[in-house]
Amino acid sequence: MEAAFSRSKSQNQDRLDLSRKGSVDEDIRSVVSLLNGCEQFFTTSSCSGRIIVIDGAACSGDVHKQDCVWLLVSHQKCSSEDVMCALSRSSRDAVLKFEPFVLHVRCRRLEDAQLVHSAAVNSGFRNSGITVGRTGKIISAVRSTHGLEVPLSHEGRLLVDDDYVRFLTQTANQKMEENLRRIQRFYQNLQSALSAERLAVPDAPSEPRSGRTAGRGASEQNPRSRQREAEGFHGDLDLDDCLDLFT
Repeated sequence: MEAAFSRSKSQNQDRLDLSRKGSVDEDIRSVVSLLNGCEQFFTTSSCSGRIIVIDGAACSGDVHKQDCVWLLVSHQKCSSEDVMCALSRSSRDAVLKFEPFVLHVRCRRLEDAQLVHSAAVNSGFRNSGITVGRTGKIISAVRSTHGLEVPLSHEGRLLVDDDYVRFLTQTANQKMEENLRRIQRFYQNLQSALSAERLAVPDAPSEPRSGRTAGRGASEQNPRSRQREAEGFHGDLDLDDCLDLFT
């Protein structure tokens, strides 16, 4: 499993960025670099957060991004004039959305995923979770729930006035500001957790100090192993179905 993780990390770092933007967003570049610089992590997808106006199919109860026109995409705060300009090009059902920061991190071990998850939850990303696949692939997802989605036009006809668009834009910008504050806290909490983890791992002694120490099992010697056993994990991860762990 260790070899498979290392191979996947190498392949992931060699591939091109496949996002619409084509690169990592500037506001999360330090977070992504920190994680990818650690041997036990690599990021698989990310978005720093964005304000978007999309034009979906008329009479549809849900706007599917693959079937819509992107009228506005901003990874920073935007103005009501930007939103109004986007809405002027609507011919179907336009929706304004704020989508907060999201990050998916492949982790070598469950303990590593728990470190990321704890840092995320403590930073305000309380919809974060851990997924363990059937083959043992471990993903820590950093997510939050402070999004926004408001329909603004129907079949190209604007449903609201300018004052409401200004109010809505202000609300989306406030959510973006809070989103960026949480990202900064997440970066700081990650740094602290990783530093504490390095300090908590002592150098292995060249020989056991006593017969009792030499005879202890691996789970007794390693606090992380004791934690895994307490949580019901023994040996290699081999689950029949995906497991989502949420706070």
